[in-house]
Order: sequence, then structure tokens, then C-alpha cells
Amino acid sequence: MQNNGSSISVDEIQKNPPPYAIRSVDHALRLAAMLQLEGELTVSEAAQRLGVARSTAHRLLAMLVYRDFAVKDDQHGYRAGLVLELAAHSPSETSRLRSAALPHLQHLVERIGESANLAVRTGDTTRFIASVESHRALRVSSREGMVFPAHRTTAGLLLLAELPTDELGELYAQARYEGRPDERPDLRRLRADLARVRRNGFALNHGRSERGVVAIGVPVHEHDGTVVAGLSVSMPSVRYERGRLPELVTTLRAAARTVEGSL
Repeated sequence: MQNNGSSISVDEIQKNPPPYAIRSVDHALRLAAMLQLEGELTVSEAAQRLGVARSTAHRLLAMLVYRDFAVKDDQHGYRAGLVLELAAHSPSETSRLRSAALPHLQHLVERIGESANLAVRTGDTTRFIASVESHRALRVSSREGMVFPAHRTTAGLLLLAELPTDELGELYAQARYEGRPDERPDLRRLRADLARVRRNGFALNHGRSERGVVAIGVPVHEHDGTVVAGLSVSMPSVRYERGRLPELVTTLRAAARTVEGSL
């Protein structure tokens, strides 16, 4: 989560930074992600989001412009440059999903006021391919590009719930976790959780991936009915109200349908 420009995120707590982190590189990468995911930024907005001086933000943006990651317009705003635009229009399946979902994620954030994500599954992991942050001071930060154990994420539960029983057993076979048994989930408990997800048609993650965070998600289908991704919103648990769950699920399902219509 972030609070008033702090760079500490839920994901940074879970995923340790490299031992010799280069702050300027981290700032530049975060700016590039903001430009691609959220659109135009001013120097002042960039400085506030990163928690740095305007002069520092200006130098970072100037370097992004120099390397074609950003473009400066006549109103002194910065937007995604050629490199980011090319990445967004890559012909890969992931890029297609991401491009289709981003506008709807942004609309979802505006409507619900919480961070929104789209994630896909690769084996026993979940990768977040699109993320838009809430504009609130206390919020769950962007998870764009991050990878987590599938059984610990909302989208992962949605996607695992689609697997046949034998395929799920093979995925979490004990032999595959030799040398790392602590990473293997309790299969009996996981099967019960997935049965609940199938029965409800949505997944509720209350502190499963990180204490203090609640996430709610629904599946995104291809035209042939195949579930290809999980669409979710995440929020600080202090802001979650159980009575809002039906409303949130309904809003998420409507958003998922609009994403499906864009695929």
C-alpha cells in the first residue's frame, strides 16, 4: 500500500528489492509504467508520485524522452513515447489482453475508487499484466509485471478453478516441490477453496497474499468461453465493507464483460 507518495508497496514487502538497488533506475522505470498505464504526466505530478524534487523528476523525464520512452508536448506534459507504444501494440497474446483491458481498468478505478488489476496464470504462478492504481492517498500499489504463487492471488484462484481435478493434482504434485516443500499449498484446502470460487463465480482474497489487503476478482473469458485472465480490485482491509461485496462483484462482472467485448 502507499500513503501520501510513499514508495513502500504491498508487493515490495512480499518481493524483496535487489541488494544494490539503484534508486534513479527504479524511479525511471516507475515513471515509464505510469506513462504507459495512466497517460500524460506533468513534472509536478511525477515529482509528487515519486516523492522527489521537481528538478529530479524533470531530469528523469528528460532521460525518458531522450531514449524514446516519453514524448513532451506543447503544454509541457509528458506522455508515452515510441518504445512504450510499440510494446503496447506487440502482437503477443498478453499484449492483446492488456491493451483490451487497460481502458476498462481505468474506468473501474474511477467508479470504485480502488486499484484494479488484470492477471494471467503460467503454471503455478500468476503474472500481473495490467494494473491501474487508485488515486486515494492510502491505496494498494501497482502490481504491473509482478509474479506471485497462483494459489495466493485472486486471479490465480479464478484460473486454477478452471483446471480439471487431475491437472490440478499434477500441477501441485509433491515431486515438483522437492527442496521447497514450504511453497506447496495444502491441496485438500486448495480444492475446497477452488470449489467455493466455482460455486460463487468470483474470488475473495482477504489477506491471503498480504495481510491488510482485500482483493475481489472475477474471470475474463475469450469468445469461446475459455477463462484467460482474472480481473480484480484490491484495497486496504480497513476500507473493505462486507455489505458492499454484492455491489463490487456486480461492477466487476460488468467490467469483465466490457473487456471481453474488446478482445
